[in-house]
Amino acid sequence: MIDAAALGLIRRGDESALGQIIGKYSAYVCAVIRNAAGSGLTHEDVEETASDVLLALWDSAGSVQRIKPWLGATARNKAKNKLREIRDALPLDDEITALGGTLEDAVISAGDSAAVKTAILAMGPLDREIFLRHYYERQTTATIGAETGMSKSAVEQRLVRGREKLRKVLEQEVLP
Repeated sequence: MIDAAALGLIRRGDESALGQIIGKYSAYVCAVIRNAAGSGLTHEDVEETASDVLLALWDSAGSVQRIKPWLGATARNKAKNKLREIRDALPLDDEITALGGTLEDAVISAGDSAAVKTAILAMGPLDREIFLRHYYERQTTATIGAETGMSKSAVEQRLVRGREKLRKVLEQEVLP
């Protein structure tokens, strides 16, 4: 079935047309989500997000002009939203643990999670973005580099500097 015809049928409430679109594009939608999220989403999260994208097609069919570009853009946006949702739900103790090291263990035992958030927010915008993408969204340095136009080694260097800045702020704020 041609996409335009399927879209017309979906607009009229034909569930079998949606089923055909799902069969045709579900692998594409999952690939877009995996590319947008890097390693930050589990297989189950990718599938859940893909279902959300395809349900959104059903709900928004009246405003969709071309299916494939719409699915791609919607999949990227929903993947980023899912990453934010996961990051925001991540307990701060887990976030601190992801940093590793004895200083962070001391912060956990002190229970001063506000100091960690303050330290991260005190970083420059690019350093903070790299730090959050790597530690919270679990993106690789190669992925971050490709998406920011930086080399992998430049991203790694910024992560080293970011960890050092975080360590210094935490030493001043938390440890006597």
